[in-house]
Parts: sequence; C-alpha cells; structure tokens
Amino acid sequence: MGIFLDIHQFPCLNDNYGYLVHEPDSGETAAIDTPDAERYLAEAKLRGWTITQIWNTHWHPDHAGGNLRLKEETGCQVIGPAGEAAKIPGIDQAVKGGDVVTLGDARAAVIDVPGHTLGHIAFHFAPQSAAFVGDSIFALGCGRVFEGTMEMMWQSLKRLKALPPKTQLYCAHEYTASNARFAVTIEPENRALKEYVAWIEKQRAGKLPTVPALLERELATNPFLRADLPEMQIAMGHPGNAAATFGEIRGRKDKF
Repeated sequence: MGIFLDIHQFPCLNDNYGYLVHEPDSGETAAIDTPDAERYLAEAKLRGWTITQIWNTHWHPDHAGGNLRLKEETGCQVIGPAGEAAKIPGIDQAVKGGDVVTLGDARAAVIDVPGHTLGHIAFHFAPQSAAFVGDSIFALGCGRVFEGTMEMMWQSLKRLKALPPKTQLYCAHEYTASNARFAVTIEPENRALKEYVAWIEKQRAGKLPTVPALLERELATNPFLRADLPEMQIAMGHPGNAAATFGEIRGRKDKF
C-alpha cells in the first residue's frame, strides 16, 4: 500500500488556488504557498487539520505573503527555495533541486524551475503523481519570465516535461480560459487542443476549476511545452532552436 495524501484545493484572492496537503498517518499538514493566511487557517480548521509546514515555491507576495501569520498562529516550519531564502518570510529550511522534503512518511522531490523568479522550485510527490508547481507552469500556459531568461525558463519546463505523463500539475492560478484563447492562435488545427478548450469552457461555465492539469494532456496541447517540436519551431520562425521558439511564443503571449 502506498502512502495516501489528502490534497485540498480551494480558491483564494482573485485567481489563486490554495493547497493544503495532509498526511493522515502522521497528522502533518503542509500549506503549499500562502496567498491568504486567514483563508488557509479557516480551511484547515474546517477539516480538523493543523498546519505543521509551509512549502513555498517562490518569494512573490501572493505565494509567501501569509507565512508569518500562519507561523505565528501554528508554529509551523517554513521550507522555501534556497535561491530566494532572503526573500522568504520566516524561512527555517532552504532547499534546492535534488533535495527531498517530507510530510509524515510522504516524500517530495524538489525540482529547480527558475525563470519566473530566479530561485523558483516545485515539489513532486512521485508515488502520488502530484506536483506543486507554483507559477512555473499553468494549464495551457507558463509563468511570465520576470527574473530569468527564456533559455532558463525553457530548461525548467523541460524538467517538468520529463515527469511521468500521469502527473497532476497543481498550478497556482486559474488562468486557463485566457491561456486557451491564446493557445489556439498558435496551433489552430490541434485537435486535442480543440477538445481541451471545449472542456475548459464547460468547466468555467459551471464555475468549476480547470486545475490540476494532467501533464499528458499539457504535452499534447500546451504551446509552451511544445517548443521542441520541429513543426512548431518552423511555424515560429526558429527551426532547430527550442529555446528561441519558446521565447517567441512567450513574447506573443506577453502581448496577447
């Protein structure tokens, strides 16, 4: 029998998702990022959980802004990216790619995914097929390249592309409808994308989430993950150059 994790997802702020990950055997609960401390406390209380850890993916205020309030209330430990340790409020443990963090008996690998910010990390629970990816990747999208370079961001996406196809990507925002409108401008004839867009429209019409995103579906539809395809490189004007192709797509999305 594998280790069971109870993952609770809830909307907060304007378009963020909050995540609480609970390991029932130990009773430990991790807050994945902290966009809204009071909402996290309320959601944990509703489930009878106590937040024992915070796992930050990066330093932006809608990801680490609730750290100190949660730590004050619960005494939890704050784990965050080594590359941004000076910017992570209340950090107790700094981690980087290749490290492993534990929640009770569950283990998550830390993956370096810089680009959106220079120290951005993701957490991958391999046995549970779950990855908490912050703002590195979204359903049909990826984070803006604020601090890194296009080459750096492409290398980060390649690390995520290499995860098992059945991995569920727990992204930090509900941006999917907007991302879908852009994606069809890049690959208007992609049948899998058309089917995905129809599903997204139905979900959002019902006020239902489109996250988590299945990596297998993203590989078939997310233009940012498809920059290594020769046909995509030719269409974007950069044959043989995946990073430049990614940069072209990201630049078009920034102006979209």
